[in-house]
Amino acid sequence: MAQIDPTPFDPVHAAWNTVASYDDYEAAQAAVDRLSDERFPVENLDIVGSGLRLVEHVTGRLTKGRAAALGAASGAWFGLFIGLLVGLFTPGPTWLGLILGGVLIGAVWGAVFGFAGHAATGGRRDFASTRTLVASRYDLVVRGGHAERARAVLERAGLVGDRPQPYDRP
Repeated sequence: MAQIDPTPFDPVHAAWNTVASYDDYEAAQAAVDRLSDERFPVENLDIVGSGLRLVEHVTGRLTKGRAAALGAASGAWFGLFIGLLVGLFTPGPTWLGLILGGVLIGAVWGAVFGFAGHAATGGRRDFASTRTLVASRYDLVVRGGHAERARAVLERAGLVGDRPQPYDRP
């Protein structure tokens, strides 16, 4: 009976074709863009982020009033969408009433749900934020035997980045 390897699949380690490593995603993206400009088969490339961390950027205080206002705005957009969708199948000038009605009804229900949702937290999360997943390193990995060509193109363009680091398994 075959044994299954319990370690997670790591494309960097499995491919052995890491061409360059970059400290930020934009640099890795610029390298791929340059390879694309040189007619490199970019479908053989992967940008692999490692050393992942979650960054939560706090954007402000969240009160019940602000939660209701944000809910109203979200509901208004949804109401506008529904109004436009229904308005497509409505003859005559009544479509304007459908759109306005959709916006108003959506805003009211959005405000109610926004207020109720925030009140349900009981003050445990009185702030608004955005979350982003960020890597500490981005490796450019090449499949299909094209690693040497990719290295040559990137060296000519001055976009080789850091030397690829060996993968450290936890």
